Amino acid sequence: MAVMLEFEKPVAALETEMAAVGAGDTRRRDVLAARREKLLAAIYGRLSPWQKVQVARHPARPHFLAYAESLFTEFTPLGGDRKFAEDAAIIGGPARLNGRPVMLIGHEKGDTTEARVKRNFGMAKPEGYRKAVRLMEMASQFSMPIITLVDTSGAFPGIEAEERGQAEAIARSTEACLAATVPLLSVVIGEGGSGGAVAIAAGNRVLMLEHAVYAVISPEGCASILWRDRARAADAADAMKLTAQDLLGLGVIDSIVPEPLGGAHRDPAGAAAALGAALGDALGALSGLCAEELRADRRARFRRFAGGLSTRAA
Repeated sequence: MAVMLEFEKPVAALETEMAAVGAGDTRRRDVLAARREKLLAAIYGRLSPWQKVQVARHPARPHFLAYAESLFTEFTPLGGDRKFAEDAAIIGGPARLNGRPVMLIGHEKGDTTEARVKRNFGMAKPEGYRKAVRLMEMASQFSMPIITLVDTSGAFPGIEAEERGQAEAIARSTEACLAATVPLLSVVIGEGGSGGAVAIAAGNRVLMLEHAVYAVISPEGCASILWRDRARAADAADAMKLTAQDLLGLGVIDSIVPEPLGGAHRDPAGAAAALGAALGDALGALSGLCAEELRADRRARFRRFAGGLSTRAA
């Protein structure tokens, strides 16, 4: 791996040893490979919340375009919000999943320095969310299920975004999710940060990849507010219940999509296959619902959170 996380250093040492073994010594390579798999299983089986944040942010982790290319066919990106400009942080357009027409929408962080700057690191501006609204309305018009892939640290907080109505755009995008007359599936594939994530994640079913994270604020932001010290991000992550496992237990998400051993960045093809199977199952479960039933299901899903909070507060 080009980038090794701090807790993966024992794996890096094994991989260096494997690379030094001669091509003819297959037995030694097999022994080292088995040790590597066992070590990865041990490390990734006990990741802390902060370590999961690091995995979710891994620079080699597959982003939206990687899944669009490997999992979907005939994907045709549509640009612009028809009001101000194109926003490269959110990409969307019609595609096919297993031959079925869908509307695919999601955040794209970029894989290179140039791409990350172009995509604004996945932090969308108002025009990005207004583009998402346009595509969701188009999907309802043409009876195309909507699939959204969430991967953002949050909506862009810059002055120009506020000038163009960032909060209103996020609210309208969330409203468009709830108003859609077709099935809407949302998947947190990396980071799900704050309203910038919820704006395209108010679906009938919300899934998360095994090592993704989803929270109202970043651990660094939480630590800076609670303790005035961003260095305590690991403590904040422990308290925030931001992992897929925590959120499934709380009922915030509906299911967890398993990742290949060592995370999606080690086997993007395997991660895509698992995600494709999960999306197919979820779409099948919603296929018999009419438009009003889908909207009622979505509203009920999010209203349950308020009920649960009231019960815990009592």
